[in-house]
Amino acid sequence: MSDPGRLQKAIETTIAAGYQLDSEAFTYLSTIAAIQDPTNLIIRALSRIEELDEKPFFIERPFLQQLHEEAEVQIQETQPQLSLEGTSQERVTQTYPEAASLFEPYAKGVEPQIKIIEDPTSKLSSNGTIEDYIQYFQDRFKRLEKLLRQRIDVKAATPILEALKSQPRAKLKIVCMITEKREAKQHTILTVEDLHGTATVLITRNAPEELRKKAQSLLMDQVVCIAVQKTRTRLFLAEDIIFPEIGTKPQHRATEPVYAVLTSDLHVGSNKFNKEAFKKFVQWLQGKHGDDRTREIASHVKYVLIAGDIVDGIGVYPNQVKELVVRDVHRQYEYASNLLERIPEHIEIVVSPGNHDAPRKSLPQPAIAEDLFKTIKQNRKIYSLGDPTLISVHGIEVLMYHGRSLDDIIGTIPGIDHNHPEKAMKLLLQSRHLAPCYGGKTMVSPESHDFLAIERPPDIFHAGHIHVLGYCYHKGVLIVNSGGWQEQTDYMQKLGLVPTPGKVPVVNLQTLETTVLSFA
Repeated sequence: MSDPGRLQKAIETTIAAGYQLDSEAFTYLSTIAAIQDPTNLIIRALSRIEELDEKPFFIERPFLQQLHEEAEVQIQETQPQLSLEGTSQERVTQTYPEAASLFEPYAKGVEPQIKIIEDPTSKLSSNGTIEDYIQYFQDRFKRLEKLLRQRIDVKAATPILEALKSQPRAKLKIVCMITEKREAKQHTILTVEDLHGTATVLITRNAPEELRKKAQSLLMDQVVCIAVQKTRTRLFLAEDIIFPEIGTKPQHRATEPVYAVLTSDLHVGSNKFNKEAFKKFVQWLQGKHGDDRTREIASHVKYVLIAGDIVDGIGVYPNQVKELVVRDVHRQYEYASNLLERIPEHIEIVVSPGNHDAPRKSLPQPAIAEDLFKTIKQNRKIYSLGDPTLISVHGIEVLMYHGRSLDDIIGTIPGIDHNHPEKAMKLLLQSRHLAPCYGGKTMVSPESHDFLAIERPPDIFHAGHIHVLGYCYHKGVLIVNSGGWQEQTDYMQKLGLVPTPGKVPVVNLQTLETTVLSFA
């Protein structure tokens, strides 16, 4: 075999095992390939790595050099005992499994179909002035009011100032933003406003149960339509609450059986990142892990969509440094890039940021800078988009959002908790907004255009952040919270949150059926 051929075989053996060579190790192997087969050295290295408790991200030159020198000493010691026939034979038998030669992925012969419908990255311009905030909330109100007025039962809604002039007992509908919500003697009192007026709405303790449940699920700064009855004062009595809600929509379908993996929250750099589970996941995509059924699923995977928190970041929360194994954010992205680079080239990768990633923390977030993915960019294409982002893959529209605002909903709305993040996502879909509550845990930038309004209902609504897998269907939309790859941290333990690391939802884009595979 030629030198380049021997080198290539050694590299393929390394990749097949789920590892990468750093640049100096590659140079060292190239030198060895000129005089002997470097694959034997790689096999020795892989065997030694399997004995280690902490397995490295990269195979480095000093490690290879030490093994090579040890092998040379062994050969010199045994050389006098070898017969002439034995010197022409391979001294090391390869025991590490080769790549699965029979795995021919269906998706490899399928052309990718990716369209970016909405990405805020190049459109952000806020200066954070008072005028920006006023303009932002006015834009939010106008967008959601327009969505509400598309409903037949809301078209004739009355502006608040006109409603206040109406006669007592008049029945009206007002489109308004919730600015205050109070509980008093089992009554719920709302302060609401539109672009020109303010009013008070009362939900009495004797109101129908359905109305009281709707009032419990109201969020601050949410835009809704309220059916009211005018009193003799400036007070309105609520009779119904109408959410912007999406209508039942026909789902798009891919014309061929290709799948999308939905995942998030790798948190590379954290000592809780489950590297071994992620390694099995990548090997599965390569066709080297799993049974015949799961390998068949892997064969059809065309897209991997990652909704934020690629790395654990630096200084995101107090004492985070104690839980980091990589304390430089650039190195964290370098390791993450090398992990993602192992995903087969025929699979398209789309990433968006989360609150642990490098871009600004306030929503909407711009894309993760391309230079942070420079190691993977040198060898393959990767789509780095903002948060949120709306894309089309094989004709299926996917709304990707990390999910920071889910914290503001979980624990405050009855019946919604960390164990079922899909319920909180459903409420966002009903609100037609990704971050209705302003001033909570979710920082929102006052952009002139509200990129967080859900004006175009997707086929798939994909988020993460909670670290718990959950999915459901709502009016034709597949809602998926994809869990993640991080084991329980001290902070999660204090919250009583039990994550589901290594569980991966895979969606058949031809049927929108979801299969969950576990790699933990």
